[in-house]
Amino acid sequence: MKTPKRLLPLIEDGIIDEVVQPLMSGKEAAVFIVRCGSEIRCAKVYKEAAKRSFKQAVEYQEGRKVRNTRRARAMEKGSKYGRKQQESLWHNAEVDALYKLADAGVRVPKPYGCFDGVLLMELVTNDDGTVAPRLNDVSMSEDQAREDHAVVMRDIVRMLCAGLVHGDLSEFNVLVDDYGPVIIDLPQAVDPTANNHAQRMLERDITNMTNYYSLFAPELAETKYHKEIWAIYEAGELQPDTELTGRFEEEEESADVDSVMLEIKAAFEEEQERQLRMQDADELT
Repeated sequence: MKTPKRLLPLIEDGIIDEVVQPLMSGKEAAVFIVRCGSEIRCAKVYKEAAKRSFKQAVEYQEGRKVRNTRRARAMEKGSKYGRKQQESLWHNAEVDALYKLADAGVRVPKPYGCFDGVLLMELVTNDDGTVAPRLNDVSMSEDQAREDHAVVMRDIVRMLCAGLVHGDLSEFNVLVDDYGPVIIDLPQAVDPTANNHAQRMLERDITNMTNYYSLFAPELAETKYHKEIWAIYEAGELQPDTELTGRFEEEEESADVDSVMLEIKAAFEEEQERQLRMQDADELT
């Protein structure tokens, strides 16, 4: 196949030996299977910001620190240099998150570095060498759904204990190999101690995953892991091995109409983004 332009520098520098085939293409990035020496890996080529559907909204950027003051000023001004640095920050955030989560015991692809907008990482495969499918392409038994849902809830807790909230977790951002779920796509991950939107993002992540698994195990739809996990986290008692129940006692309080309307608006916008992702997935099948 013809080598994609963005991967040519990696071949010239000896980082990649061969581009084997395209794996998938979405509105945020294109992924290729590549050979590096004797190993088969994947290269995630981020699309330019103007060509992506995922918006690097202020809510995702909040709390991300830039130590270099010149770089920070350029990003605030939105200059060409600043936009380039913003893109670099976005890409490197995923690399940093992958290393951090692997250390925390979360199943994620092993990263090998980011090179000018190309993330080189492990290709997640089954034991027979076939590429692991995305969760939205997988059907399962009721027992398997309960088991995998518990694994994902555990990984979300480990992520939170490691100082990260995925922020865009759904059945489209999870792979399933012979050993269970593998979480992917983390450039938008946020620090819950520095981002005021972290609680809403965490609840959305958990709700998305629970809704999907409840298609196979309906009783999961009645659980309240999002409220339970955040309450334990806020109390400063959340640990990587915290046992969860999925139950949560609601406190009775007067309704905040403005907050409710904001949540409804946010949910509507998120559903529109979700529909676009589903459309992308249909186009790839």
